[in-house]
Amino acid sequence: MATFDELTELALSLPRAHQEETWEQVTLRVGRKIFAMGHPESGEVTVKATPAEQAELIAAAPGVYSVAPYTGRFGWVRVRLAGIGPEELRELLTDAWRSVAPKRVVAELGEHGE
Repeated sequence: MATFDELTELALSLPRAHQEETWEQVTLRVGRKIFAMGHPESGEVTVKATPAEQAELIAAAPGVYSVAPYTGRFGWVRVRLAGIGPEELRELLTDAWRSVAPKRVVAELGEHGE
């Protein structure tokens, strides 16, 4: 089981990631690009994914993953934090971060031993 605090801690540990409040929710970003967002008290978060990744996640764990409102048509997934462990969350966030971060910033992840 993951918490919103763990989510933000993991996300902010990625190179150049930062947090902003937008649309009355927390958005996690690299530059101006969002890779995850949600409300701390909701128990859920929306994470960037491809449509293929979204389909795989939902098929594997429909009680944890669902199509995100508004952005789901682009592949974003809604994640129920109570249903995901820290390692799976780390992988999900890293993949989402990697999809929006510039290549030179992604290279920094390797330099930090990740």
